[in-house]
Formats: sequence, structure tokens, C-alpha cells
Amino acid sequence: MGQRDRMFKVLVVGDATVGKTSLVQRYANDSFNRHYKSTVGVDFALKVVQWSESETVRLQLWDIAGQERFTSMTRLYYREASGCVIMFDVTNSSTFSNSHKWKQDLDSKLVLPDGSPVPCLLLANKCDLSPWAVTREEIDRFSKENGFSGWVETSVKENKNINESMRVLIEKMMSSPSGDGSSCSAGSGDYINIKETSPPGWACC
Repeated sequence: MGQRDRMFKVLVVGDATVGKTSLVQRYANDSFNRHYKSTVGVDFALKVVQWSESETVRLQLWDIAGQERFTSMTRLYYREASGCVIMFDVTNSSTFSNSHKWKQDLDSKLVLPDGSPVPCLLLANKCDLSPWAVTREEIDRFSKENGFSGWVETSVKENKNINESMRVLIEKMMSSPSGDGSSCSAGSGDYINIKETSPPGWACC
């Protein structure tokens, strides 16, 4: 059986300064820099994941600038994406409430071929900082009410749950209608316990 190569376009969206560029750099290059300049327009990165012995997954990560939210360019950015990450900063309540606008914008401009929403994870970033401006209960309810595939606490700075959350997203994209033909719902929005979702023997660096 030959190697199977899969390419997925993944959008990384959210308000400015929530850590989108840091997430992409951490995941694609395993680097962290606290002094990133704001993204203007869109940045790209490619991450190659050896998914199994016979499958390679290539993720094309689109880091979309926070200030670009409702411009006419966004529809072009969204085109043919297979999945999305919406990020907010747990210490900044406005970035959390704006996640609702990001999700609405995404759902209005992008659906899978069968008309269902694309898999979308909600990342509660900077979870290493305190105090949090929102409670876990609020995030959980918000994630369920807005059709997210689930939500994960992350810290790009401390490299917490970055690889793991992206692995969850890949799993959801692989099982969506555009992935391998089998359909699944967008998800229940539940908190994703990373310890439960990692397959036995799989570990992140």
C-alpha cells in the first residue's frame, strides 16, 4: 500500500494579540518569540505530520490578521479551508466575546461540500496567566452554543496543548465529509481533555 498524502488548509483567526502568529510559529517551527509584529493581511506556514505509516498530512496554516475581520478579503482567505482555529486570550474578556463574531463570520462564508460547518476548535490561549477574565463554565457554554468542535486550554509560550489540540483538529478534518467521505457532526463543543484524546503510545515532544 502506497503513501497517502493529504493537504488541509487551516485558518487561524481571532483578535489581534491573542497569540495567533505565536501559535503558528510554535506549531510549525517549534519556536516562540514574545516580540512578534502584528500580522498584516495573512501569513502562511506549512506543517507536515506523519499521521500513520501510510499517511502524511500537510497542514497549510493561514494566520489571518486580527484587524482584517470584516473586510471583503476574508472570503478569499476562507475559500476551500478544511478546518479552523479561533483563539482568544483568557485574560482579555473582549477577545472572548469577539470570538462569537469570528465564528459567525466563518460560518457565513465557509461550509463543507455537504453544507455543514467546517470543524472549528476554540483555543483558550495564555492559560498560564492569571487572573482569567472568563470562567471555564462560560467558555464551555459558549463553545456548545456556537457550534465549535470543542475547546482546549493552551499556552503557546509554555507549549501547552499546542501539538495535541492540532492533532484533535486533524482527526476532525479527516472524518469530515471532505476528509474521507464519511460524515460526522461538527461537534458538541465540549471541553477537550487532551489526556483522553491522545491515542496510546502517542506523545508530543
